[in-house]
Amino acid sequence: MNDLPKLDGDELDASRAPLLDHLIELRRRLIWCFVALAICFGFCLYFAQAIFTWLVHPLLVAGQNRLIFTNVFEAFFSQIKVAFFAGGMLAFPVIAGQLWLFIAPGLYKNEKKAFLPFLLMTPVLFLGGAALAYYFAVPVALHFLLGFEGNLGGVQQEALPGVGNYLDFITKFLFGFGVSFLLPVLLMLIERAGLVTLKQLRKGRRYAIVAAFVVAAVLTPPDIISQLLLAFPLILLYELALIGIMLTHRRRARKASADA
Repeated sequence: MNDLPKLDGDELDASRAPLLDHLIELRRRLIWCFVALAICFGFCLYFAQAIFTWLVHPLLVAGQNRLIFTNVFEAFFSQIKVAFFAGGMLAFPVIAGQLWLFIAPGLYKNEKKAFLPFLLMTPVLFLGGAALAYYFAVPVALHFLLGFEGNLGGVQQEALPGVGNYLDFITKFLFGFGVSFLLPVLLMLIERAGLVTLKQLRKGRRYAIVAAFVVAAVLTPPDIISQLLLAFPLILLYELALIGIMLTHRRRARKASADA
């Protein structure tokens, strides 16, 4: 009745060993990631006040010099959030390195050469997106949102942002822009893996534009200015990724003709 082949003990051990080796290696890499995150968290917790002062600077530039907290624990937990956010960004190179060490043994030499530049570009693009958010997008959004202060029908309307509220606002911007700037790397990787083609990416441009606005609506505060500040760079990054893929194809074609 049962046509499945039976494996003896040695065959079962041979088939199980690679999986166990991978799980052990994965556990070791995860431990290193958690250790790096814990160390960076402790370091950033010591400097949490200075980091929060740096995060508050765009608010000062926008003309707002007051932050309030209405919950007894809000200021304390804000320091914890600041340390965790900054610690995660500080530990990111270590986490990316552990990811590379886990997957690199399973790649061929040419695959390693193809994948490594993308991995090295990831922190650069993430920091570039976060810097654009800090120095441009956040001040513009704050100027717009705080512009509703003033007299409203005889009632004075004043902005009194809370500590936790402002922290969520700016970390959303920094993280959203940082992750979004990884779009060219992601598109070039999936094209390199053969999951999509350049022709398909070009034909899907209209869907990419819609997706850019959806992502911007999820990763930024719920106002149209913040969403536009992220959606337009996403569309531009999509086009830059297409240009990068096209140039890569031309370089491969020149190399192939030269070898021939």
